[in-house]
Amino acid sequence: MYVRCTRVLLGILGLSSILLEILVLNKEGVFNAVNFFSFFTILSNLFAAAYLIYFGFSDSYSYRSQVVRGAITLYMLMTGVIFALLLSGLENIRLTAVPWDNLVLHYLMPIVVVGDWLLSPPKKSLSYRMVALWIIFPVIYVIYTLIRGAIVAWYPYPFLNPLTSSYLQVAILSVVIAGFVIMVAFGLRTYANYRSK
Repeated sequence: MYVRCTRVLLGILGLSSILLEILVLNKEGVFNAVNFFSFFTILSNLFAAAYLIYFGFSDSYSYRSQVVRGAITLYMLMTGVIFALLLSGLENIRLTAVPWDNLVLHYLMPIVVVGDWLLSPPKKSLSYRMVALWIIFPVIYVIYTLIRGAIVAWYPYPFLNPLTSSYLQVAILSVVIAGFVIMVAFGLRTYANYRSK
């Protein structure tokens, strides 16, 4: 019961942080909905908040729900690690409109979601095919970002911006990140399947 209540409260915290970002940016007159929802951080945190609230009210441990949960866990792990490695030291970039939200969205929520997976893994083994589906969204996201960025000359993250580096550098870094994501995805699967035995 305490675990479920905690999930709901943390899910609400994640949603409220995103809502606060929108309100503050709108008040400052700089809110752009398409740009805002083009940040992987915002999308992954929306998924995470919805999942935490859902599993706070539901006892569903169906295979499909656990596959979705695994995908969200992977995306939040990506959010936390990539932020720490590639973004946290960039002082000239405004990461969030509200400093508190930076803590929630980039640190707290990734730790919570990954911790939830480690402490309460799926009860059924996950197949390689299902885990491979987790990779689709990040790939689509990068393709979308590069295509839209070429059209509107705006990129959500500097490491995906070929205007300040080059397409070659973006491609190399994307391949490195993809390798990391694949490795982590199968690591999450291996851990879950080991615990389900």
